[in-house]
Amino acid sequence: MPDELQELHEHAEHAAHDRSMAPVSLTMAVFAVLVAVASLLGHRAHTEEVVLQSRANDQWSYYQAKDIRLHMDQELVGAAGFLAVQDQAKAADWRAANQKEIDKYQEQKDDTQKEARALEQETAHERARADRYDLAEVFLEIALVVTSITLLSGRRLFWQAGIVLGVVGLIVACTAPVVH
Repeated sequence: MPDELQELHEHAEHAAHDRSMAPVSLTMAVFAVLVAVASLLGHRAHTEEVVLQSRANDQWSYYQAKDIRLHMDQELVGAAGFLAVQDQAKAADWRAANQKEIDKYQEQKDDTQKEARALEQETAHERARADRYDLAEVFLEIALVVTSITLLSGRRLFWQAGIVLGVVGLIVACTAPVVH
């Protein structure tokens, strides 16, 4: 970014000598600001994507822990059927308590899985948003470069092409919040 600011400063000095190039320099300054904004929004979206992915991974780990505990309880209840017991009432109470725990873990496991999948969907949404900001940044960078060619060549066609590319970049950036 410091290199871009230096380049803009040089172009502004050039435009000061040639007043017909002042709009081109102003356009370049606007594009430089838009590049910075798109870049910042893209970085923030990528950071949010990483945070969401981490939360989804944590949720899947929690799901696995619940599943392991459920499996252990199911095996324990299954193995208990092979043991000889002296107090049938206590054994029945124990089986009922374990069955309640099995049911609880099954329900929690299902809820945890739903939450993990929802976090994965949020992550994918945030990734799409971040990619959109990255694409906008590319268009705006190209617009800035193409527009700067006007200062070197004196041909307004490059300025107009730069404006078109900048508008495309701006549209792409504005659609990022609503991308699914």
